[in-house]
Amino acid sequence: MNTFSNTLLSWYRENKRTLPWRDTQDPYLIWISEIILQQTRVAQGYDYYARFVRRFPDVKSLAAADDDEVMRLWQGLGYYSRARNLLAAARSMKDGVFPATYEEVRALKGVGDYTAAAICSFAYGMPCAVVDGNVYRVLARHFGVDTPIDSTTGKKQFAALAQEMLEPSHSADYNQAIMDFGAMVCTPKSPGCMACPLAETCAALAEGRVSDLPVKQHRTKLVDRYFNYLFVRLGNDTLLHKRVADDIWKNLFELPLLETDEDLDVAKFLGSEVFADFLRGHPGAVVRPLSRGVKHVLSHRIIHANFYEIILPESSEFPGYLRVPVADLDVYALPRLVHAFLENHLKKQADSCKM
Repeated sequence: MNTFSNTLLSWYRENKRTLPWRDTQDPYLIWISEIILQQTRVAQGYDYYARFVRRFPDVKSLAAADDDEVMRLWQGLGYYSRARNLLAAARSMKDGVFPATYEEVRALKGVGDYTAAAICSFAYGMPCAVVDGNVYRVLARHFGVDTPIDSTTGKKQFAALAQEMLEPSHSADYNQAIMDFGAMVCTPKSPGCMACPLAETCAALAEGRVSDLPVKQHRTKLVDRYFNYLFVRLGNDTLLHKRVADDIWKNLFELPLLETDEDLDVAKFLGSEVFADFLRGHPGAVVRPLSRGVKHVLSHRIIHANFYEIILPESSEFPGYLRVPVADLDVYALPRLVHAFLENHLKKQADSCKM
């Protein structure tokens, strides 16, 4: 066993985090945890994992699930393609049996090299090295590798280095160890170098390059989008529609949305053709702005959202929209942006009624 791996394993035995998916070798449960944690911190993902596996404890129950219920359980986690991929993968498993080879696991929808390696290592003890953000950081700093991690060359180099450092007879523990070490000690900012058990052999620490590694060659370009949401009140009901296009939040419900090319002030928006088209055939609407300038940052987009309330007679009809009681909004999977607005606004309304 090499010194690097031995040190990590020793550290892990004393410092490993207690997590529910570490007490099992069930590939289904490990798969669910890994998909949730792909873009989510452990602290946030913990409760989601518990709720999800309580409702869908195995492949068969997930494969038979209603799409909207799965999306509702996923609400707030973001990156909703993960939930759609989970459903598709579960439904592709013959007889509800989770695959047992690396090739079959890797072929599941939404499963990449990292996730396949994690599942096969943790569930089946296969000698597959995982490479995630934490692993990139630990390896880049310790071995002084400045090849960009988002380059083809870098990905191959780090994959080979990770596999070289893997201790085959303890693959599951080693993979958990290096990921925990990156999350708890070799952190992106303010790493614990002074108490690090690998400090004496860390190239980045010796060369004063800890903050420079790992290297990325590209930065994601953020695109601004301008959303105007309409909270339409029809007596005790409101309107929703389901996002079905290949765009953000696919298969989630939201309030009627009018997207514009720029951020329009209240007067310009209410005087716009797109707003007039929405209200065509509905004269006498009472309209008021509720919340403006709400900024919601996604991985590739910045949403600038404004929310308006529109009060119309209860008998008003809007073909193409789903009419639902306001009291039942919690039944629907909504983007976090819309859910947060409704939760806050309805709470304010309820509080004002008590006064």
